[in-house]
Amino acid sequence: MRAWVVVGALVAAVLGVTPAAAAAGPGIVVAADLPEPAGAQGVDTVMPAATAKALQATASLKANGTYTCQGFSNVAAGTPVANLLQDIYTWGGFKPYKVGNGSGNINWKLNPYNNPSWYMWFHSLRWLGQGIVAASQGNTAALDRVTTIVHDWVRDNPYSWKGNVGAWESTMHRTNVLICTRQAILAGLHVTMLPPQYQWIDMALLDHAKFLVNNWSGAWNHGTDESIALFGVGCTLDRSDYLSLAVSRLQAGITTSIDAQGSTNEQSTAYAQFNYVLWGRAIDVLRACGVDPGTTIAARRTLLADWLAHATDSRGTLHQIGDSELVRTTPVANTPLEYAGSLGATGVPPTDRAKVYSAGYVFGRSEWAPTFASQASYAIRYGPAHAMHGHSDHMSVTYTARGRDILVDSGHAGYQNDQWRTWAKSPFAHNVMTTPLAPDLNPATKLTRSAQSATADFYEFSDVPGAGISRVRDVLVLRNPDLLVTLDRGSAKTAQQFQTLWHLPADQTASVYSRTTATAERKSDSTRTVLFQLPYRQALPAGAILVKRAQTSPIQGW
Repeated sequence: MRAWVVVGALVAAVLGVTPAAAAAGPGIVVAADLPEPAGAQGVDTVMPAATAKALQATASLKANGTYTCQGFSNVAAGTPVANLLQDIYTWGGFKPYKVGNGSGNINWKLNPYNNPSWYMWFHSLRWLGQGIVAASQGNTAALDRVTTIVHDWVRDNPYSWKGNVGAWESTMHRTNVLICTRQAILAGLHVTMLPPQYQWIDMALLDHAKFLVNNWSGAWNHGTDESIALFGVGCTLDRSDYLSLAVSRLQAGITTSIDAQGSTNEQSTAYAQFNYVLWGRAIDVLRACGVDPGTTIAARRTLLADWLAHATDSRGTLHQIGDSELVRTTPVANTPLEYAGSLGATGVPPTDRAKVYSAGYVFGRSEWAPTFASQASYAIRYGPAHAMHGHSDHMSVTYTARGRDILVDSGHAGYQNDQWRTWAKSPFAHNVMTTPLAPDLNPATKLTRSAQSATADFYEFSDVPGAGISRVRDVLVLRNPDLLVTLDRGSAKTAQQFQTLWHLPADQTASVYSRTTATAERKSDSTRTVLFQLPYRQALPAGAILVKRAQTSPIQGW
């Protein structure tokens, strides 16, 4: 979270196809990490599992290749082998915690920081990653401890672990860790067949495959991850039924996960970027095991690359939308992302200066060239009600100009179900006209008019944010000079309060000049933001513009 707020009105990792693998020294080959968004999908973002029988295998496939260990992301970074041998697990910014008795007997009910992400990654077993790699390279102590901990999880969490949200939500990640562990056993012992004392790992893989067959999450990143993991079990154990079902689900999911304009259904720019790489991983995985991925995945990824380029602001980061940290756009050769990610240094810019996406996104900029960073850029949200990683951010505007942020999103508070996440997802954390006395109805928002010219872009949006309330916003973005004009109109059947909120970068200092005007600037900066409020059919009362910073009750302006 990075903003503070003015109340009033305003005038003013590698993202290409994932390399098949990257190995260092002897042992197993581990695929390159994907740029997964920080944290984890919490309880409030989990979609109901899709009906398994609705997607049957469309063809019978046979394993004809290999499945590479899919890696451990940054979850394993904090747990070196020395800590693993003491049953110490570390994730994120939390202190290391001893989760076992020092001999591999783990207490899987632990959640000392009461954090759903810490707990989910604990049950994913990804934190064993450094030990798994060491085991594959012949470290017998690491092999013993890794297999002891994995076997302990299998014994302590019998199928179907459905009653434990951290265990079932991380099933696809744990499935891949089981496959990596299996490969480490073979490599570390220099054998080609799994020794009898480790046969339990194949039984565990079958249980995990059964869970994935019966609990597909559908067409979003969870479902894609699940399908890749199910395919991995099929490729590892030569199970044509798992291979075929996984491919069928990938084929069914791609056109919903990425629509015909290139938008993802995640409602988050960070997760859009993750999906670009995740679907590239799917192509690699299928090919490595001898399955033709077809052309649809590649075609939709091409569209998504263009979407991500348009979603890049003039500072080279993705406009923060939904559950998104500040994420830089990384150049991908021979796609529009090469130009956007390199800040115009290489590549060819997209052909459109501004673009409207029916999934609920408007992206625009003054120009792509000649100097990328000096241009103004903006994003506006509308469209379907928020879901998955989306926020109540309809009609919100983010804006950059003159090489700096002007209007920002308040950001992502993580997946802890507390007051910070509630606020970050609410309308009050976004640049919108709010109705604080009425419950948010999570409305769908229409784009009712739009026009683009050489010197200005115009958009009009309308929705019903609360019972008996109508809201309309016009946005006019001028070029040379950089000026953003909004016209907000609200009406209600009962008495209501309307507040327009503008969130400014945390490094600026804002002050109220008059009932109509406020200014904000960073010390020693030549750029000043001027907020000028025009009264319409009313006299502005005292307190018509307020500045909030570090307010915690209610939360506002951090």
